[in-house]
Amino acid sequence: MTEVNLMAKGSTNNLLRRDVRFLGNILGEVLVHQGGKELLAVVEKIRELSKSIRAEFVPDLYKEFKQTIDSCQPEIRHQVIRAFAIYFQLVNIAEQNHRIRRKRDYDRTAGETIQPGSIESIIKELKQQDMPVEEVRSILEGISLELVMTAHPTEATRKAVLDIHQRIAHEVEQYDNPMLTYREREQLRDKLKSEVLTLWQTDELRDRKPTVVDEVRNGLYYFDETLFDVLPEVYGELERCLDKYYPGESWHVPSFLRFGSWIGGDRDGNPSVTAAVTWRTLVMHREMALEKYKVTLRELMQHLSFSKNIVSVSEELLESIARDRDSVDLETEEPWRNEKEPYRIKLTYMLEKMNNTAQPGYPDGPGKYNSVEELIADLKVMDASLRLHYADYVADSYTKKLIRQAELFGFHMAALDVRQHSKEHEKAMSEVMLKMGIADDYSALSEKEKIELLTRTLDDPRPITSPYLDYSESTTECLNVYKTIKAAQEEFGRGCITSYLISMTCGASDLLEVMVFSKEFGLYRRQADGTVTCTLQPAPLFETIEDLHAAPEIMDTLFNIPAYRDSLNSLNQLQEIMLGYSDSNKDGGVLTANWELRVALKHITEAAKKHQVKLKFFHGRGGALGRGGMPLNRSILAQPPETLGGGIKITEQGEVLSQRYAIKGIAYRSLEQATWALITAAVMARNPQSDLSENKWEGYMKDISEQAQTKYQDLIFRDPDFLTFFYESTPLPEIGELNIGSRPAKRNNSGRFEDLRAIPWVFSWTQTRYLLPAWYAAGSGLQSFYQNKPENMKQLQQMYAKWSFFRTAIDNLQMALAKADMTIAKEYGQLVKDPKIAERIANLIQEEYQLTSNLILQITGQQEILDNVPILQESIRLRNPYVDPLSYMQVQLLTELRGRKDNEEDDGELLREVLLTINGIAAGLRNTG
Repeated sequence: MTEVNLMAKGSTNNLLRRDVRFLGNILGEVLVHQGGKELLAVVEKIRELSKSIRAEFVPDLYKEFKQTIDSCQPEIRHQVIRAFAIYFQLVNIAEQNHRIRRKRDYDRTAGETIQPGSIESIIKELKQQDMPVEEVRSILEGISLELVMTAHPTEATRKAVLDIHQRIAHEVEQYDNPMLTYREREQLRDKLKSEVLTLWQTDELRDRKPTVVDEVRNGLYYFDETLFDVLPEVYGELERCLDKYYPGESWHVPSFLRFGSWIGGDRDGNPSVTAAVTWRTLVMHREMALEKYKVTLRELMQHLSFSKNIVSVSEELLESIARDRDSVDLETEEPWRNEKEPYRIKLTYMLEKMNNTAQPGYPDGPGKYNSVEELIADLKVMDASLRLHYADYVADSYTKKLIRQAELFGFHMAALDVRQHSKEHEKAMSEVMLKMGIADDYSALSEKEKIELLTRTLDDPRPITSPYLDYSESTTECLNVYKTIKAAQEEFGRGCITSYLISMTCGASDLLEVMVFSKEFGLYRRQADGTVTCTLQPAPLFETIEDLHAAPEIMDTLFNIPAYRDSLNSLNQLQEIMLGYSDSNKDGGVLTANWELRVALKHITEAAKKHQVKLKFFHGRGGALGRGGMPLNRSILAQPPETLGGGIKITEQGEVLSQRYAIKGIAYRSLEQATWALITAAVMARNPQSDLSENKWEGYMKDISEQAQTKYQDLIFRDPDFLTFFYESTPLPEIGELNIGSRPAKRNNSGRFEDLRAIPWVFSWTQTRYLLPAWYAAGSGLQSFYQNKPENMKQLQQMYAKWSFFRTAIDNLQMALAKADMTIAKEYGQLVKDPKIAERIANLIQEEYQLTSNLILQITGQQEILDNVPILQESIRLRNPYVDPLSYMQVQLLTELRGRKDNEEDDGELLREVLLTINGIAAGLRNTG
C-alpha cells in the first residue's frame, strides 16, 4: 500500500505524508509475508483502478474494476477486504499522531505563536480586553461541563484492536525523536512491523455480544489509560495561564470539567441492565478509583524523601501522624524505616487507610477514609507543609495534582446516570397503586388527574409500597433500582448517582412518578419543618419533534407544583433537562431537528427564568452528523449563549471515545479545546451582541424548517415503498450481527420503524454512502425560501455570513454532502428486489442531493463543497478511492449472502466478510453512528 496525501501542502504536512507512506509500506511487507506477492498485486491493482475511476470515469476502466473485484476468490477476497480496512486504521493513527505533532509545534514556539483554540489563547484574550480579575473568577465559577460516556453500540472496533492501535501510535510518535540512532530506527521499524502483523492476525470481529459489565470495563479503560492523568493537566494548564496573565493572584480553579457515565445505568430498552448490574458497576468504579489513588500514593512515597534533619515540617503534619498512630493498625511496629522522613511515614498510614477503605465491610472510623474529603484533607496537610519549607515545586508537581484528582474523581470515579423509559414507570405505578387501593387504573387517568394524584402522594408521608405484597418482575426491578440508588449514595457518596433520566418524557407526570418512587426509598424526604431534601433529580429527555414542542409547557407545569419546587430548593434551584438529537433527527430530518432543538432551548429557558430556576441542558449528541455529531468545541459554541447558565452535559459515545480519549495527546487537545469553547461561550453570554436581523432570520428559518420537515416525512413516513428500499438496500440486518453493543437495535424487538433505534438507522445509511439522515430535505427547505429569487439568495448569504446558528447548520450539511457519494450509493439499489422501487427512490434522493449541493454552493459562494475547509476536503477526496472497493465488495457480498438466505442456506464465512467490509467502511469514513 502506498501513500495517501491527506493534507494540504506544508512542511509539517510532509511529516504526515511520511508517516502514512511509512505505515503503508510496512503493511505492504506484511501482506507479502502473509499472502505472497500475489495478494499485494491484487490489492494494488484494485487500488490503482479505484483511483483512476475517481480521477476520470472511463466505462472500460469501471468494467475492469468491477471484473477484478468479482473475480476474487473467497480466500483472496477476504484478505483484500482486511488489507483495505487495516490500511485505514493505520492512516487514522497517522492522522492522530499528526494532531499531537502540530500541538507540540505550537507549544515549542510558545511566546511567539499561541495555538488557536488553546487555553492560553482565551486567557490572553481576556487580559487584552482588560477584563478584571474578579470577572475572570466569576466566569470560572459559573462554567460547568460534564462529558458523559454512553454504551451506545457504535464502536465497531474491539478493545484488543484498540490496544494494538495504541501501541502503534506510541511507536509512530517515537519516530520523530531526533536522538534516535540508525540502529534504533531500524529496531523501531521492526517493532512496528511486529505490531502490524499482530493486527493482521487479530480478529477484528467480536465472537459474542459484549455484556454490560464488558461495556463498563471498556468505559473505565479511558479513565485508567488517559483521563485520570490528562484531566488534571488541563486544570494545571489553565492555572498556569492565569498565573502568567494575572500574576500575583492565587488560583484554584473550581472543578468545572468532569466525566460521567451511562454505562451500567442506562436500562432504556436494555433488559440486561438490572439493579444488580448497576451496583456491580459502582463497585467497579470504586475499585478503580481506589487503586489509582494507591498507585499514586506509592509513587509519591518515592519523591517525598524530605528529612527532618534538613527541613522543618508543619506541626499540623506531625499532629496528623500522631493521630494516625493511635487509630491505624499496621502490620509492622514502625510505619517507615527512617523516622526522620515524616512524609513517608504519613504516606504509609494513608496507604493503609486506603487499603481499609477498599475492604468491603470495614467499619467506619478513623482507620479508613470514610469520604474522599478525608483523603483531600490529608493531602492538603502535606501540601501546606511542603510549601512551608519552600518545596513548592514538588507540591505543584505532585500533591497539587493528586488533590485535583481526588476532587474530580472522588471514590466513585465518575457519576453514573440512571435512565429508563417513561412507560416502565407508568406500568409500575399502575400496579403499585392498584395493590394499595389508591387507583384502579392509574394508566387510564388523564394527565391532570395523574398530576393531582401524584402530588397528593408526594405530600403524604405514608408509603405506597409494602414488603408484604408481591409485585410483578418488572415492577420489582423498577423498585429495586431506587433501593440500589439509596444504598449506593450511602456507600459510595451522594455524587455517585444524582440524575435519573426519563426517556420519552411526554408530560409532567413522568417526572412526578420518579419523585414518588424516590420518596418511597428516602431519596425525597420532607422534614418535620416542611423543608424537602432531595438527592436524586428526575431529568426529562425530550426526543421527538412533538416532545420538543411540548417541553416548555411541561416544565412550566412542574415548576408550578409546590412539592416539585420544594425538591429544587435542596438542588440549588438547578434543573437538568436532556434534549435528544438522534430521535428528533430521525423524526423530522436534520435541518428541522436542529431548528426545533434551538427553539426548544430558548423556550424552556424562558419558562425556567419565569420561575427563577437555573437549567443544566444535557445534549444527547451521537458521533455521526445525522445524530448531532460535531467536534466537542463546536458543539459547545453551537448552543445559544443564554442557555449555558447552569452548565451543560454532552454525551460521548462509541467511536468518539476512542477517537478523542484513547491517546493522551489527543485527549488533552480535545479537552483543552472544550475548555477554550466553554470560556469563550461564557464571555459571549455576558456580552450578548444581538443582531436585529436575527428576529427576521428566525422567521425565515421557521418556514424553511417546516418545508424541510414536510419533504423529509413525505419520503420517510408517507412513501409506501420507502421502508422496503431502506431495509433491502442497506446492511441493517447484518449490522445487528456485529456484536458491538449489549443493547438490542430495536425497542421491544419491534419491526416498526418508530421502534428502530437512531444508531442503526444512521449507521446503515453511512455504510451505503448516502448519509441520508445528515442532509436529506435540507435543500427543499432552503429552496422553498429561495424560489430562484436573487434577493432571497442574498438573504441566505447574509444569514450564513452573520448568524452562527445558520452557518453551523450549513457547514455541517457541507461535511455530510462531501462524505456522501451518490455513484457508490446507487450500487446498493441492486439489493432491492423490485428494480422500479430502487430506481424511483434512488432518483428522489439523487435529485434532493443535487438541489442541496447547488444551493449550498450559492449560499457560501464556493466553487466546491468544503472549499472553506480544504484540509478536510482533501482528506475526504483522497480517502474515497480507498473506501470504494470495500463498498463494491459489500454490495457483491450482500447480494450473495441474501440470495443464500432466501434459499434457507447459512454461510458464516460470507457473513464474516460482510462484517469486515462494515468495519472497513466505518474506519475509512471515520463514522458509524
